[in-house]
Amino acid sequence: MHRQRTKLAKRVNRVASSVERRGIVATYQVHDRLLGNRRARRRFASHAPDLDDTQRGLVQALDRDGYVTLPFVDLAGEETWGAIEAQGAAFIAETERTLAEGGSGKVRAGKEFVVRAWSFEGVTFGADNPWFSFCASRRMLDVANAYLRLWSKLSYVDMWYTTQQPSTDVRVASQNWHVDFDDKHLLKAFVYLSDVGAEQGPFEYVPGSQPGGRHHAVRPWTPMGYGRVPDEEVAGSVPAEEIATFTGPKGTLILCNTSGLHRGGFATAGPRILATATYCSPASLKALSNRNYETTLETTDDVVGYAVS
Repeated sequence: MHRQRTKLAKRVNRVASSVERRGIVATYQVHDRLLGNRRARRRFASHAPDLDDTQRGLVQALDRDGYVTLPFVDLAGEETWGAIEAQGAAFIAETERTLAEGGSGKVRAGKEFVVRAWSFEGVTFGADNPWFSFCASRRMLDVANAYLRLWSKLSYVDMWYTTQQPSTDVRVASQNWHVDFDDKHLLKAFVYLSDVGAEQGPFEYVPGSQPGGRHHAVRPWTPMGYGRVPDEEVAGSVPAEEIATFTGPKGTLILCNTSGLHRGGFATAGPRILATATYCSPASLKALSNRNYETTLETTDDVVGYAVS
């Protein structure tokens, strides 16, 4: 009798999870097609950003390949980079002190190899935070909005310290190929705060695997369609020479649509340290993701206000 009740309970849980999943997917699709994203597209269409040559080049590369990379200073300038570099140095020093004392820092279950500056700790960002200020600037938002063809939401802002691990370890979690499940209208920014070589867990990406890209059929994006993609599946569909591996010096900026295939963080010869941010559509925040911060930022710019609200 106990086994029967246990099996029934498991079946009920499976049914409930399936119903919940279908509800989340339906909510996302409604907001993508009819509600939040339609309004965001209309706002973008009536207030198209005036891009300079650098910004237009970034959007064109993103449209073609799903990613682009360049020195951060080329987009943001030396002064902004200097402030973010100093902020990153403080994060690195604090993290290394915590690890040396036997602590773990802010980590998430299943991804303990990444120490985060803020994670989802209810942090509040203001204009005094250099990385957040850049991410919420028109300089960056205009690129994100022009690529996504809508007014985007800045949903996640953080810094990551990926710890070194033995080369004999097996890749886990996001170190394996995967697609981000929370939106098909995604743009992530990564800025290396340390030099990243082939053994520091560089970010890797399959160009054209974003929705509408030439390799999207390898693992088509669907809401809630998360899961790891075996190496053999990627290798059988994409020539090895087409996979982009982002080694580079400190100050390298990577913009990427991570609803395409990507992986990173398998650092075996020293840590990988970076600043990261995520831009998504309103549909994602309505159904599939949560913002990791509050803000005290005051602005009269409607594009900025929309992004951080």
